[in-house]
Amino acid sequence: MHTDDGRYIVVKGRRWRATDPEIPEDVAATLRTALMSARRDVGTALRAGEDPAPARARVQSAKVALGERGTPWWEQSIEERRERWERGLRALDAAG
Repeated sequence: MHTDDGRYIVVKGRRWRATDPEIPEDVAATLRTALMSARRDVGTALRAGEDPAPARARVQSAKVALGERGTPWWEQSIEERRERWERGLRALDAAG
């Protein structure tokens, strides 16, 4: 469920920043796939007793690219928003 202004989603009474609605769906899908992969890698690292920091950095990159962390997307121009998600795609691609 979204708030009336569309800036947040509400899950079990908790408010979370919504994904930037200006992100093209194919880009958003790629970023969500990278986010879920990074989240799985955090769990795998923790279960293996390894350092989860690299995977957590990928989670952060994906969340920022989606507009869910960092400067709120509604405070950015469309150019800044586009640069944010393109920068995130490049960072996630480089992190492999």
